[in-house]
Amino acid sequence: MREFIDQLRKNGKLVEITEPVSKVFDAPRIAKKTPGPVLFHDIDGNKAIMNVLGSRDELATMFGVDKDKIIKKLSEVSPDGEVVIVKDSPTMEVIEDEVDLTKLPIMTHFEKDAGPYLTAGVVVTEYDGVMNAAIHRLLVVDKTRLAARLVAPRHSYVMHKKASDKGEKLPIAIVLGADPTVTFASTTRVPAGKEFNYAAALRGRPVELFECSNGIKVPHAEIVLEGYIDPVERVDEGPFVDITGTYDLVRKEPVIHITRILHRKDPIYHGILPAGPEHLLMMGVPYEPRIFNAVSEVTTVKNVVLTEGGCCYLHAVVQIEKQTEGDGKNAIMAAFAAHTSLKHVVVVDDDIDIFDLHDVEFAIATRVKGDMDVMIIPNVRGSSLDPRGAPDGTTTKMGIDATKVLKEAQNFERAKMPE
Repeated sequence: MREFIDQLRKNGKLVEITEPVSKVFDAPRIAKKTPGPVLFHDIDGNKAIMNVLGSRDELATMFGVDKDKIIKKLSEVSPDGEVVIVKDSPTMEVIEDEVDLTKLPIMTHFEKDAGPYLTAGVVVTEYDGVMNAAIHRLLVVDKTRLAARLVAPRHSYVMHKKASDKGEKLPIAIVLGADPTVTFASTTRVPAGKEFNYAAALRGRPVELFECSNGIKVPHAEIVLEGYIDPVERVDEGPFVDITGTYDLVRKEPVIHITRILHRKDPIYHGILPAGPEHLLMMGVPYEPRIFNAVSEVTTVKNVVLTEGGCCYLHAVVQIEKQTEGDGKNAIMAAFAAHTSLKHVVVVDDDIDIFDLHDVEFAIATRVKGDMDVMIIPNVRGSSLDPRGAPDGTTTKMGIDATKVLKEAQNFERAKMPE
């Protein structure tokens, strides 16, 4: 994390706030108004960073590629990087056996929030020899307890259920302020236990892990919280603002007991603004290579983007090099199959800039005939985050084939001026 911060500072992409700022509303408000990474030097006496991966520019910097090559890189990387176990870590510079979560700059973001939330904590669990690392939102209940939103049927949920069915505590460690590549990798859908291998492959060098006192192995980070998920105890979790910028439901969720805190001297806390650009990109970008690879099975795909206006989750634009009539609709169906939460998808030709929504709208305006090029798919599984979805998660999806009619290609030629 510190190397990445130094790189941002060197490139002139880091905003630094030196005056004192409150963790209740103030820091999130500033982060929302700041278009890039922002480092707070004094949040109630602590350091914190937000918007670390606040745009595709930061993602491109992290991966060492141009912005329009991000998806190509992600689609080509397999989760087989090297993971190395080490005995020591700078994370262990300070060890606190007396836990007080209120001392950390854990933020309260919006007026109806249930309380302060950890939003960038990578929860590392292990059960029956299988490891999982994933970001979960974590509500601070009191000085030593958190409420974890565990979504079925994801790995953390399944591991906790297996342990709780046997009346066992599930040991965990919560990682804050790791290498951003590691944090990003924890949001992806890779084979079980491969998150850190994937991070190593993405960054081109091994990921080092050290063992916590409860046996969980974690990467170097600014802060690590050791503890366990209780097999029985549950409390109300929520309201919380999710990617759509609306409040999620209040649910009974499992309780995490924190038993020890490890951190670097003068640690830098990492917070993700709910519904902010980092939240959207971390949720959405990992699905883009899945859509890319799925569409590549049915036609020649050039690029994919989950748009910010669609919460980087519900709307996609897919760019193809059309070979035959019907490729556009095949691409629509492949995209929906690859990302089941996707609600609307637009397929365009390779002369359309998918990062320019003006250009995408031009394609819809000039290449779409509603009765022929719009697909309506009712009563299918959607996203639980969609406020318009049914209580059981079903919705209606729409695909728009905004590609040229091949045999009439001359009618769609875009005028150019000579150099």
